[in-house]
Amino acid sequence: MTEYGIHASHEQIPPADLLAAVVAAERHGFEAAMCSDHFSPWSSRQGESAFAWSWLGAALQATNLSFGVVNAPGQRYHPAIVAQAIGTLGAMFPGRFWAALGSGEYSNEHITGGPWPRKEVREARLLESVEVIRALLAGDEVTRDGLVTVDRARLWTRPAEPPPLIGAAVSTKTAAWCAGWADGLVTVNAPTEQLRAMIASYRDAGGRGPVCLQVHLSWAPTEDGAAAIAHDQWRSNVFRPPVCWDLETVEQFDVISEDVTVDQVRKVVNVSADLEAHTEWLRGYASLGFDRIYLHHVGQDLMPFIETFGAKVLPALR
Repeated sequence: MTEYGIHASHEQIPPADLLAAVVAAERHGFEAAMCSDHFSPWSSRQGESAFAWSWLGAALQATNLSFGVVNAPGQRYHPAIVAQAIGTLGAMFPGRFWAALGSGEYSNEHITGGPWPRKEVREARLLESVEVIRALLAGDEVTRDGLVTVDRARLWTRPAEPPPLIGAAVSTKTAAWCAGWADGLVTVNAPTEQLRAMIASYRDAGGRGPVCLQVHLSWAPTEDGAAAIAHDQWRSNVFRPPVCWDLETVEQFDVISEDVTVDQVRKVVNVSADLEAHTEWLRGYASLGFDRIYLHHVGQDLMPFIETFGAKVLPALR
C-alpha cells in the first residue's frame, strides 16, 4: 500500500504555523511528512525560510509521523555537520527520520560567497559528502582532502541504525546515478511517462529502497480560488533546470516569473477544486509504483486542505 504524507514548505509558512499543520495532518490521517531545507524562498510572495533542522526536532517530538528532509551537503552545509544532525535525530527518534541528499540550488548556496560549481562538479562533491556522512554514521573517524575537506571528524552520538540517505532527482540520468549510492529515491510530480521512466531508471540501475514522490497541488472550494493560489505562490517554480539551479536571488526569480501564466503553472501543479480529480491524480501516481506520496498544497493556509483531504481524499485512496 502506498503511504500518503504531507510536505511542509518552510519557504512559504512560518515555522510555528507549519508545526501546527503537521500536528493537524497526523490527526486527519496523513501517515508521514517531509520538508524542504532552504535559506531563502523562491519568491518574495512566499516570504519565509526557517531553519529546517531546528523545526524537525520539534515536529518529531510533537507527532508520531516519520519525517524526511531534502538537504544539499557540500557548500552551505559541511557534510560532517549534516551527519551530526542526522545522527542526533536518528538517535532521538529511531526509525522515524530520513534525509534526501541533492546537489543544491545556487539561490541557497551563494550565501557562503564561494563559487557555484558546474553540475558535474556538484554531483562529485555530493558523492564525496555522502561517503563522509555514511562513514561518520558508521562510527569511523574521517579525514579527507578533496572537493570536501574533513579533519579527524568523529560522531560521538549516533543511532543504533543509521537513518536512510535517499537520492533526490528530477531527471532519469540523475535517478540512475543515485542508484549507486542511495537508500531510496525522491522526485517531484511530472508527466506520467517521465515518472515511469524515473522509477525504471533507478530500479534498472540497481536502486534499492522506497521510491517517493512529492506532489505539488492547489485546492480551494472554487476553481478560480485554486488557480489564484497556485499562480500567486508557485509561478516562480515553473522553470526547468538549469534555470532553477543557477539563479541567485529571490528578486531574480520574481523578475523572470512576472509573465508566467496560470496555464504554465498548471503544468507543474495539479490545480483543481474537484476532489475527485485530485484523487485520480494520486491514484495514478500510486499505480506507477511509488511507495510514498507526499502532498504539497502550494497555498499558505494549510488547514482547509488538511481537513478536506483528510476527510474526502485520503479515505478514497485506501
